[in-house]
Amino acid sequence: MRSFDLTFPRLTLIAALCFNLGAQAADNKDSLFGDDLPLASSKPAAASGSGVKGFIQFELARTTPTPDHWSKMRTRADLSSQGKLGDGLKWKLGARFDYDAVYGINDFYPPEVEKNQRFNAVLRENYIDYSAGNWDFRFGRQHVVWGEMVGMFFADVVSARDMREFILPEFDQLRTPQWAARAEYFADDFHAEVLWIPVASYDNIGKPGAEFFPNQPVPPGFNAQYRQEVRPARNAENMNYGLRLSTLKAGWDVSAFYYRSSDVNATFYRDIVVAPTPTFVFEGRHDRIHQYGSTLAKDFGDVVLKGEAVYTRGRSFTVLNAMDTDGVAQQNTLDWAAGLDFTLPAETRFNVQVFQRQFFNFNEDIIPDKRENGYSLLLNNKFFTNWEAQALFISSANRPDWLFRPRLTWNFERNWRVLVGADIFKGPPMGMFGRYDQQDRVYSEVRYSF
Repeated sequence: MRSFDLTFPRLTLIAALCFNLGAQAADNKDSLFGDDLPLASSKPAAASGSGVKGFIQFELARTTPTPDHWSKMRTRADLSSQGKLGDGLKWKLGARFDYDAVYGINDFYPPEVEKNQRFNAVLRENYIDYSAGNWDFRFGRQHVVWGEMVGMFFADVVSARDMREFILPEFDQLRTPQWAARAEYFADDFHAEVLWIPVASYDNIGKPGAEFFPNQPVPPGFNAQYRQEVRPARNAENMNYGLRLSTLKAGWDVSAFYYRSSDVNATFYRDIVVAPTPTFVFEGRHDRIHQYGSTLAKDFGDVVLKGEAVYTRGRSFTVLNAMDTDGVAQQNTLDWAAGLDFTLPAETRFNVQVFQRQFFNFNEDIIPDKRENGYSLLLNNKFFTNWEAQALFISSANRPDWLFRPRLTWNFERNWRVLVGADIFKGPPMGMFGRYDQQDRVYSEVRYSF
């Protein structure tokens, strides 16, 4: 089912390394649900001097439905450094290290889940920048963010994501950089961007038995089995490429793009085995798709308007018809979202969004309706100088299927924060959020930034 479109000696060593390298502290400006993009298209500022920056964070979560259990005791160290090699030439290196002790204190999860999530070491952004006149070039592993709405992904089509915690992590941590070559041209209020990804990254969905693995629906009397996910071969036919144009006129920031890629999100194709036990056998594959999109933004003072739309051709969706040959049907879709962000008195922010996915060659056997509608509400307030309260509600308008995310943050020192919150899911078993109805959780985080 597709979503519209989360040993102690080693731990101690990582912690000591991070604190020793942290020579200079910096304000933490992350948002739980992703940072807003600037309204105007402008040439990026020069990189700061070399030096190691980043954060170390401890995350604790307990899943509350029966059987309640600890689902996360993770320490994360995120390190990066950047500098210059000469005129017009800059570099950045980054890596992230995770260790989750929850797999050492209980046997709630299958061995494959423990192997996949107990310890991870991944490269983050690692690239070289070169500037020449109105041209900027970036080569290496990098984030490419073409759009961003609150809490969900629409025009952000290039990014792969770590989906082992669904869409719950901060967007800057959830996104996976792509190995890419990017050229950007800046002229007055015009910006052009050409992108080539020779070897693509894809969503990390984890392993069956994990908290947020996207289990597929099976009829009564059948078992479910999952084969190893099939990633596209690394050849010229599976390279990704795109073009994005944007301009700023009379305060309107407007862009349009085309992106040809192997879908970062896996589609689960299906076989049926009758004997000895009736079983649906699923295999994740990545469809080759075309995407045409546009974004807009306008600042009206205390109100900011944002909108995004993406037409996708070539993507397949799960069907419920057990007689279907491979269990999927190809559907062309239009996803769009529009939102208003209000700056209110007393350091309060209110955001409201509406969104829709429309199927054009609608197959009655797929899970969603022909038009899937939804909305989101975000309320944020800063109080007592260093406290911040926030709540996000995302819901389908077609059925009672929703996610509620309250949180409270205390920035008790310049470089420290403590966060407590909850993630509450409700809905039918095949709903976008209802499928995780048994994964409600409370959580806390402590972060030191340097």
